[in-house]
Amino acid sequence: MDQHIAESIGRPDLIRLDDRLVCLRFETMKVVSALAAVRHLLDTGVVRRGDTLLDSSSGIYAYALALTCHRYGLHCHIVGSATVDHTLRTQLAVLGATLEQMEPCSDLKLDQKRRVERIHEILAAHPEYHWMRQYHDDVHYLGYRAIADRIREATGTDALTLVGGVGSGASTGALARYLREDAEGAADVELVGVQPYGSVTFGSEHVTDTEMIIAGIGSSIPFGNVSHELYDTLHWVSFDAALAGSVDLLRRHAVFAGLSTGAGYLAARHERERSPHRTVLFIAPDTGHRYVDTVYARHREAAPIAGLAPREVTDRSDLALPWSRMRWNRAAA
Repeated sequence: MDQHIAESIGRPDLIRLDDRLVCLRFETMKVVSALAAVRHLLDTGVVRRGDTLLDSSSGIYAYALALTCHRYGLHCHIVGSATVDHTLRTQLAVLGATLEQMEPCSDLKLDQKRRVERIHEILAAHPEYHWMRQYHDDVHYLGYRAIADRIREATGTDALTLVGGVGSGASTGALARYLREDAEGAADVELVGVQPYGSVTFGSEHVTDTEMIIAGIGSSIPFGNVSHELYDTLHWVSFDAALAGSVDLLRRHAVFAGLSTGAGYLAARHERERSPHRTVLFIAPDTGHRYVDTVYARHREAAPIAGLAPREVTDRSDLALPWSRMRWNRAAA
């Protein structure tokens, strides 16, 4: 029996959509990394009960950290982007977390820069606070070992392709690293990262998606937790293509998930068709509730995914909307 709701929320479902396509579906994935990271910090004496944990977030990590602080008797302070909505603001307040929300900004890089600057201001005034640094501290890898063990037991690691949004790098990086640690040396695990256009992480900042940047899977600043050398292939997916993927996933498989899941689903279906002998598992990091108005209310606009295919590129200068694919071949940054 779970001792706290955070443990239940962080436990994913493995859903076989067909014989070679599997969905790793979370209610809120970042609870996994936040719980394990904070537990490690408590066990090693870096923080103590009653301390204040601080970080910047566009939404999901804020909720995960607030739940974790509630679980372990800590205080939580979030510097949030304008994307933190009313529902989340209310939950954070009731959970006892404090939120400083940035003013709306059309420039994502400026928004992230302002949040980091505010973090430094807070630390200067409160040096006793602990900055979680979700984008840079690999303590956030720890929680994914148990998830990797569960995947290994369910699907094996022979001819397995893992697909997921890159984001901070923790989930896909940790899962790939742990899954490749097969005790018998038989692991054949490929990692496919999904990015939005405009993200600096794998060099698409020169391409602009006029509709909307998919929050959470890209970045306008470098993230230390991204291990570029773990990735075999990259997909860049536009908002419109991801919307089509999200709607098709709900319509075809009844999985109600976020926009980044729609992008991952598209990439996973394509990788499955390219490699008929491999099992493809894609990560669904959150539910679709945040996207009802921006995505699902527009379901009649969704293009049939049968008509979508990525543009194959060998150089990032050739990236183009709505969908591009490139072999990365585990190259360094």
